[in-house]
Amino acid sequence: MRLQGWVCVSLGNLAAGFLTRAASRRLAGTQRHVRPFSRSAANMAEEAKKLAAYAAVDNHVQNNQVVGVGSGSTIVYAVDRLAERVRQEKLNIVCVPTSFQARQLILQHGLTLSDLDRHPELDVAIDGADEVDSSLTLIKGGGGCLTQEKIVAGCAKHFVVIADYRKDSKALGQQWKKGVPIEVIPMAYVPVSRTIAKRFGGEANLRMAVSKAGPVVTDNSNFILDWKFEHAQNWKEVNTAIKMIPGVVETGLFVGMAERAYFGMEDGSVQVRDPPVN
Repeated sequence: MRLQGWVCVSLGNLAAGFLTRAASRRLAGTQRHVRPFSRSAANMAEEAKKLAAYAAVDNHVQNNQVVGVGSGSTIVYAVDRLAERVRQEKLNIVCVPTSFQARQLILQHGLTLSDLDRHPELDVAIDGADEVDSSLTLIKGGGGCLTQEKIVAGCAKHFVVIADYRKDSKALGQQWKKGVPIEVIPMAYVPVSRTIAKRFGGEANLRMAVSKAGPVVTDNSNFILDWKFEHAQNWKEVNTAIKMIPGVVETGLFVGMAERAYFGMEDGSVQVRDPPVN
């Protein structure tokens, strides 16, 4: 919670005990203004993630449902809330993960774990996003789980996105500057990168790991290209065209999939966005 106003500390009495009388007279009655304690930008973003996640779980999860559990930092709060509701309301919920991280979260919270073999049709899938535009077109895959995320979202009757205010854009590329993730077969990453740059502009770079030598390897044992595009595109057409390039497994463009997005805002509110009506 923000502290309003300023905290004023008088130095008059303090100065009298430690300074000369002259210095004490100069300082007597002066005040030192101390800025109030405030939430850091990081803390504010975490609170916003939690607000969005809790709102989505409360509004879309009901008893006797199969729920797709997304990946990333925001989904941690969704699983927290889901587990809380399961305990408090005795809900019968089955969870299908989109990644190893999601699987571990489900198990750590004592939720019922399943998969698409046993539950190929989901009632709802909840996931985060790297960026959401005004039409609910998403960029996903900053964490490398785009293929599983898209498969699970595609199996769900309802796909809901949760994010903080930093992920909200009018057009893709305004906030997210790292490009569109594209999962590729390892042997194809060079020709795929060249084809994308030639056909759509920009550049597609192999994502390199931070704490290991070499490239990032997905849960599917593939590589990821990050395509830094130069300008807005017809994302539906581009998504289809890139997927047709031999060696491409999936793109991080989610077009026409999300039916609602929840944004946790800086002021503690939650904004809801539905797709535009054509």
